[in-house]
Amino acid sequence: MRMRDKVVAITGSGSGLGREGALIFAAEGARVVVSDVVPGRAEKVAGEIQAQGGTATAVAADVRVEADMNQLVEAAVAAYGRIDVMWANAGIPEPGFGMQPLADSSLEDWNNIFAVNTTGIYLAWKAAAQWMIANKSGGALLATSSAASFTAYPGFPMYTASKAAVNGLVRAAALEFGKFGIRANALCPTHGMSVNFALPSNAEVLGKSYEEMSPWDPDNRAMPLRLDRPPVLRDNANLALFLASDESGYMSGQTISSADGGQFARTSIIFPTDLGQSDDITSGSIPDDVRQQIDR
Repeated sequence: MRMRDKVVAITGSGSGLGREGALIFAAEGARVVVSDVVPGRAEKVAGEIQAQGGTATAVAADVRVEADMNQLVEAAVAAYGRIDVMWANAGIPEPGFGMQPLADSSLEDWNNIFAVNTTGIYLAWKAAAQWMIANKSGGALLATSSAASFTAYPGFPMYTASKAAVNGLVRAAALEFGKFGIRANALCPTHGMSVNFALPSNAEVLGKSYEEMSPWDPDNRAMPLRLDRPPVLRDNANLALFLASDESGYMSGQTISSADGGQFARTSIIFPTDLGQSDDITSGSIPDDVRQQIDR
């Protein structure tokens, strides 16, 4: 019960990582305000939580609309008397899901991606912080950023830019809100993310990661870590739980990779990783003629 009696609002929690987080937070004792812009999704997740003995309220809200974010906080306070955690999780990909060149993109698409992925976090955090400051309650602000905030995702230039901006906001918010006892952090997922992110908003909520939807071969993939199971949504939601809980009480301004499998420990140069009989990590990365000189 790591979140016992905490009141947590989560945007974009009708599917994907937000839904997984809502279920985990509720199981850990939180009273969860489930929020989504897609009609019916928030109500369904709140119902799932209640069916499992948890406490949840559903709110339909659009993170692009300031009044909606204010109402989300008001709904949490009206239902449970306070708000302890605001997890700004809602996000959208680019049109074409990686198939549209930046040179062919539109300003309308750019503005909409930033409105959801960046401004949506600002509005959700601002609404929650105002209540926390006025009530001297302290609290935790959490955002879902992305590994794209650290390195460019091929085919996702606008998404990449929007998530890099989120990381800047995390640092600025931690600096400004720290004196009120309010923390600001973000998780930056790589793998184990929802396949629904690539599907239309009216698609069935599958509750699966991309990797779960394909045959899993631990020896045939980009990440260095070798495990017998694919990364799943919970691998990312577990970090969100930690960052929202009192266990991370002295962490603020952090943007942390989640479920990256060691991917960001590597360089951009492609070195062979199958060493065969050799235990030399440089095997294959040094030309043979140079290696012969070293061996002498």
